[in-house]
Amino acid sequence: MKLTTKGRYGTRLMLDLALHFGEQPVFLKDAAKRQEISEKYLWHLVPPLKNAGLITSVRGAHGGYSLARPPAHITLKEILLAVEGPITFVTCVDDSAVCKRSETCATRDIWSELSEKFLQILESVTLEDIVEKQKNKYGSAAAYNYVI
Repeated sequence: MKLTTKGRYGTRLMLDLALHFGEQPVFLKDAAKRQEISEKYLWHLVPPLKNAGLITSVRGAHGGYSLARPPAHITLKEILLAVEGPITFVTCVDDSAVCKRSETCATRDIWSELSEKFLQILESVTLEDIVEKQKNKYGSAAAYNYVI
């Protein structure tokens, strides 16, 4: 399994918003520049993140995007489900009807258990955890506080 660009970039956008949580809303162009992601690509990630209740938008001169909840209350699982959709290793885990062997297949049980463990890990990681990892990578707030 490989995480798509949507999952990676959606997580980076959310990290950027988390790093600025409690401040003024973030302009998408600024997040795009800091994260080295196309602003056009980020525009495609905003609707599913808004629909999932993870971000909010504010219009006007001081508008932009903010997290809808504190970073400690948003999990990596929520972010990935919003931008990627269902996360499973094989289709039959979520929909047994796709394979006539689903009920008697021993490997399906393994894939199901693997998917469950994977989702548990994603559920255990919050945006706050990722912010702390980011801070530890740079050693000081100055290293991730960008000046435009």
